[in-house]
Amino acid sequence: MAAATLGELLAEAERRLTEAGVSFGHGTTCARDEAAWLVLWRLGLPLDTDLETEGARTVDEAGASAVRALIEERIRTRKPAAYLTGEAWLQGVPFDVDERVIVPRSLIAEIIAAAPQADAIDPWLGAHTRRVLDLCTGNGSLAVLAALAWPDVTVDASDVSADALEVAARNVARHGLQDRIRLWQSDGWCDLDGRWDLILCNPPYVNRASMATLPPEYRAEPALALDGGDDGMDFVRHLLARAADHMEEDAVLVLEIGHERAHFEAVFPTLAVEWLHTSAGPDAVLLITRAALQAAHADLPPDPKRCAP
Repeated sequence: MAAATLGELLAEAERRLTEAGVSFGHGTTCARDEAAWLVLWRLGLPLDTDLETEGARTVDEAGASAVRALIEERIRTRKPAAYLTGEAWLQGVPFDVDERVIVPRSLIAEIIAAAPQADAIDPWLGAHTRRVLDLCTGNGSLAVLAALAWPDVTVDASDVSADALEVAARNVARHGLQDRIRLWQSDGWCDLDGRWDLILCNPPYVNRASMATLPPEYRAEPALALDGGDDGMDFVRHLLARAADHMEEDAVLVLEIGHERAHFEAVFPTLAVEWLHTSAGPDAVLLITRAALQAAHADLPPDPKRCAP
C-alpha cells in the first residue's frame, strides 16, 4: 500500500467506517472521531494531536498499511475500537480494557465528576461518607474515579466475574490505588458483608427485547454485564431488596438504569427516588436514600436470587 499523509489516512478511515455502517457508542459517537482514535493509536501518535496542523505529515508505506489493516479489522470483526486498542477513557481517565469486560461508559462517571451537565450528589454526602461500594464494577473504572474524586474514602469494588476482576485489578494498580480499593468477587449481595455510606451500581439492565436488537459491537461485550432479563430489572430487584441492610443510616445509592425508567417505575411504583441529570437526560441515573428504601420495604418485590447460606 502506498504512503499517505495523516490527513488522507484519516479521511479514508472515516469514509470506510461510514460506508461499512459500523456502530459507535464505546468512547466515540461518530466515524470521524473513531477514525482519529484508531489512526493515531496505530501510528503511536498522541490522541490529542492537532489534526489541522499535522494533517500534512507524511506516513510511510508501512505505517499506512498498518492503519488500513486496523480499520479493516474494525469493520470485519465489528469489535468496539477499545477492544482493538486495549484502552478506553472515562471522564478523561485511561483504563485497560479487553473482551472480558464491557467498555466503560457509565453515566455515573458524570455524577462523580460533577460535570456541568450533571447534578452533583454533594448534598447527600458529607464527613460521614467514608466507605464507598462499586457494585458490578466491571473493569473497576467507577471505583477508580470515586477514589480519585474523594481522596478520604476507601472503596470496595465487587463483581460476579473473576475475569472482570482481573481487569479491574490492573486498573487499580495502573492508578496506584491498591491501598484504597479492595476487590471482591460476589454475585450481587450474596458474598458481601458490611455497610457503606455510598453505593454506586451500573448493573445489567438491558431488557430482553432490546438485547435481541443490539448492534454487533454491543453483542461483542459480555452479555452477563448487559442482560437484565425480560424487563431489565432482574438484578435491580435483587439490589434493592437487600440494599438497606448494607447502607449506613445516612447512606445513598446511585443507580444507572439507562432507558429503562418505564420498567423501573412499573416494578417499584412507591419507591421515592431522586432523578439525576446527565448527558443522557434526566431519567437514566437515580439516587435512593436508605430511608426511602425502608419506607417502601413492604412494596419491594422479593429478592430473586437464592444466595447460598
